Order: sequence, then C-alpha cells, then structure tokens
Amino acid sequence: MRALITGIGGFVGRHLLSHLQDEGDHVCGLGRAADVVGLDANRMKVTDLCDRAAVERAIREVRPDAIYHLAAQSSPAESLGDPWGTICNNLEGQLNLFEGVLEAGLRPRVLVIGSSDEYGDPDEVPTHENVPLKPRTPYAVSKVGQDMMGFQYFAQHGLPVIRVRPFNHTGPGHDARFVIPGFARQLAEIESGLREPVLRVGNLHVARDFTDVRDMVQAYRLALSEGVPGEVYNLGRGRSVPIAEMVEELIALCRVRVEIRVDPTLLRPSDIPRQEADTRKFTALTGWQPRIPWHTTLRDTFEYWRDKVREEKLCAS
Repeated sequence: MRALITGIGGFVGRHLLSHLQDEGDHVCGLGRAADVVGLDANRMKVTDLCDRAAVERAIREVRPDAIYHLAAQSSPAESLGDPWGTICNNLEGQLNLFEGVLEAGLRPRVLVIGSSDEYGDPDEVPTHENVPLKPRTPYAVSKVGQDMMGFQYFAQHGLPVIRVRPFNHTGPGHDARFVIPGFARQLAEIESGLREPVLRVGNLHVARDFTDVRDMVQAYRLALSEGVPGEVYNLGRGRSVPIAEMVEELIALCRVRVEIRVDPTLLRPSDIPRQEADTRKFTALTGWQPRIPWHTTLRDTFEYWRDKVREEKLCAS
C-alpha cells in the first residue's frame, strides 16, 4: 500500500513507519520540522495539519491508499492546562485531513486513533465498545470528537474510516511525560548520580491495561486493512496491572537502592481506578493478540532511558 502517516515523527509514528516498511508498504509522512529529524527527507512533508491549504497540497502529491492519522496533542495532563489548544489542534487537524482527501477526489482507507480515555470511568470493566463514553479531560473530549467525526465522514461522504480506541501503550522511545517512561527516566538518572535515590510517584493505586507499542502498531495495520469501515475497535492486552506492580518491576531492574515517595504534583484530580480492554471484537476479526511480554517492554523502555541519560550526561560534561 501507499501509506501516509500523520505525526510520523512521534513515538508511535516512528514504530509504525518501521513496521509498515517491514511489511513492504511505501510510506510517506506528515510532521513538524522538529519531529522528523533523522527520517528520510524524501518521504517526509513538513506540514502543519492546522494549515488546510498545506494539507490539501500534501494529499494531492502523495495520493495515499491508506492514511494512519496519529498526529495529535496526546497528553491528558497537558490538556488540563491548555484545553483550547488541545481540542483545536486535534479536531481542526483531522477536519483538514478529511477535507483534503475529499478535495483530491480520493477514497483511501483511513485509521482514526481514539483512546481508552473516551470511556472515562467506565460503567463496565473490562470495557467493550458499546459502553457509554464519559470523557473526563479536554484530551478525552478531543478524542471523542475525532472518533465521532470519523464516523460522520463515513456516514455522510462514504469515506472508508475505521476507528480504534487503543488502551495504554508504551515502549522504547516513549516520552518521559508519560507514566512508565517517566519512572524509567527517573531511575536512569538515579543510577547516573544525577538525582537523589528517590523515585517520585503519583497515585499507585490505579490499574491500567498496557500493551507494547511494537504490538500496537501491528494492530493498527490490521485494523486499517481488515477493519470494517464505520466500525470501532478496542485495542489492548485485555489485562490490567496496578501501577504499583509496574513500579516494583522497574525498581527491580535498577542497580541502586531506591526510596518511593509520593509527589502531590503528580496526582491527578480525576484518576480512573481501573482500565481494562474487552478486545473480543477485534480479536474475532483479525486474530491479533499482543506477543511481547510485559517484562520485556519494561526492560527495553528502561534500557532506552539508560542510553538517553548517558548521552545527555556526556553532552553536558
């Protein structure tokens, strides 16, 4: 397939690029200049998705068979401080993408990436696709909007949009703004003597359904190629793990003794007690199951941050 990835320079975008290339797809990407450093410049188009004319030009030039729409402001915590920026960025960017496709007279299959945060504190756990949506952050509201907009363009314009609601995913390369890489970075800095041997944590009494990003991007390709346009699919491991258990596993990988200390600035006002995906709909369609063991994900994420912190320390010395 001739595939276009929006947000190709991001954490998931880079893993998806690698997977699609392994599958033999011809891949192009849209991204901001600062994000596409190190990627093949001949296949990258520096494009602001909120610039409708630029998006239309890019769509006409690439003429994709498949679009993976990853670009978004992806931090729930940051959305609390900038709700307008998050909602405007995530909805306007997708609207411009859809209108660009229609203006070019194309009908590519489009994968819209929602989020488990759309469910908020769900009525049922494990959570299936028909559970009512109860978003609790501006980020979650923006994801509901993207989700519903995807269905609207399918219903009104016949655009073959497939929607997914991935639960948490992480792995090497993930930004330290997020929980698992945030812990891994702290521990790597402790090992390097850059901070005191204290791991600062938020609420450890919640449970999340985590999948390795390298498994998740395989699910994305399957969803786009085999998913039914207009439908929505949950993606996840189907098993929740307490954050406290993840912290214990990471500390066990650390080479020094560490104290755990709750940091009030890391506590969220609307933490959801437990998230766990019911993925039977997607599994029945594709047979997909995560294959990478969770301890491997934690180890690889920690190793990534060990290398990153080591490089930063050398550059600063």
